[in-house]
Amino acid sequence: MKAKQLKIALRNCGVTDPENIQDYIACEGYLALGSCLIAGNRQAVVDTIKQSGLRGRGGGGFLTGQKWEFASQSEADKKYVVCNADEGDPGAFMDRALLEGDPHSVLEAMAICGYAIGADQGLIYIRAESLLAIKRLKVAIAQAEEAGLIGKNILNSGFDFKIGLKYGAGAFVCGEETALIKSMEGNRGEPVSKPPYPTECGYLGKPTNVNNVETFANVPAIINKGAEWFASIGTEKSKGTKVFALAGKVKKVGLVEVPMGTTLRELIYDIGDGILNDKVFQAVQIGGPSGGCLTVKNLDMPIDYESLIAAGSMMGSGGMIVMDEDDCMVAVAKFYLDFTMEESCGKCAPCREGNKALYNILNKITHGKGTMADIDRLKELSVVIKSTSLCGLGQTSPNPVLSTIDNFYDEYVQHVVDKKCRAKRCRALIEYSVVEENCIGCGACKRACPADAISGAPQKVHLIDQKKCVKCDACLQKCRFNAIVVK
Repeated sequence: MKAKQLKIALRNCGVTDPENIQDYIACEGYLALGSCLIAGNRQAVVDTIKQSGLRGRGGGGFLTGQKWEFASQSEADKKYVVCNADEGDPGAFMDRALLEGDPHSVLEAMAICGYAIGADQGLIYIRAESLLAIKRLKVAIAQAEEAGLIGKNILNSGFDFKIGLKYGAGAFVCGEETALIKSMEGNRGEPVSKPPYPTECGYLGKPTNVNNVETFANVPAIINKGAEWFASIGTEKSKGTKVFALAGKVKKVGLVEVPMGTTLRELIYDIGDGILNDKVFQAVQIGGPSGGCLTVKNLDMPIDYESLIAAGSMMGSGGMIVMDEDDCMVAVAKFYLDFTMEESCGKCAPCREGNKALYNILNKITHGKGTMADIDRLKELSVVIKSTSLCGLGQTSPNPVLSTIDNFYDEYVQHVVDKKCRAKRCRALIEYSVVEENCIGCGACKRACPADAISGAPQKVHLIDQKKCVKCDACLQKCRFNAIVVK
């Protein structure tokens, strides 16, 4: 539903040819950079971004203008502007789509940031697997250099700003700015303790401003239309719009951009057109592995930084995975723990060992071997991991566990006490059986079974040997008479 959307970051995606700089210029492209250079007031640029209320769109939501001011106040012979394009959340594809659809907006914003903080070098840290985004960035950089909009003496202003690419290997932890910087330097991507912050001591020991793709994409529009215009959109503390990758059990998936304060109900039911196959809404995971599951009680909650944190989740980069009644929330928590456990850099013990311990407990529960004490241990261990981990990955990794326990405690109890999975997703807790009155003895299930677990004579009721059954679902798929059920 287009009426619910407001495109600022995505304003040019699908409108202009991303490989034609003239298309971008025709849509006020590089006008913001030109106006900044003509005005010649670096502090005014920082003040505009501060007054706009723009916050980082990549995770924690730190005030962008404040970060720029810190970097501008740091004294050094060299400064850097870094664009974090290392997008690794499951189900998230906002930054990649922005770079594929409108690379010049990011280049222009980086140049504006470079001018504001006194940097002459920009670097885009991007996953090597994002081939189309890389291709279009290279084309855009070459075109901007040829037009005199990037490089030496931009628009005869005396301002120099070059932009290059740095490739990542796809480590989720490198979304954290200090780990990202270590990776850019050719070291193992591990976070470091702060302070000092990157704005004081970052890439190669120099002051470095790091913002993600979506944050930068807002900057030219803010400069062109003014801080008051941007600040008039959204909520009191969360200004502007947010891009979400709407995915999962929703009828219309894809990128959406809405004003901060839009409710989950509007996103899922008005823009996303409701739950796939008209099933019952169960939960939505916002913020990727770092976020938490929100439920039907949160559908009318405004989506902004403070509201999400209060609800036990977080904005993150904007991944939004919708789940229905057929999803097991214990298995969902286990899925995200598996991801963060594998993506942990291993530097600090709370994250390295703690997440593994959380996963092992969840694995025990989903295999029908858990106890009520295990649920208490999950909560206790999660609190310890959150309070003692070194970086944001470890500090937020227990969120899916805590939010699912808080909102779906009965499912945990069912797994532990009844040894059943309501959604029939946990293989160890389900059983395939034959409905005698429906079975005609056709043998289709028997022929499909890879474990030789089904026996029975032709035209006689068949039986499933539970000890042999590998729960592959083959018999259920082959039976045409509703004679196989899952309990």
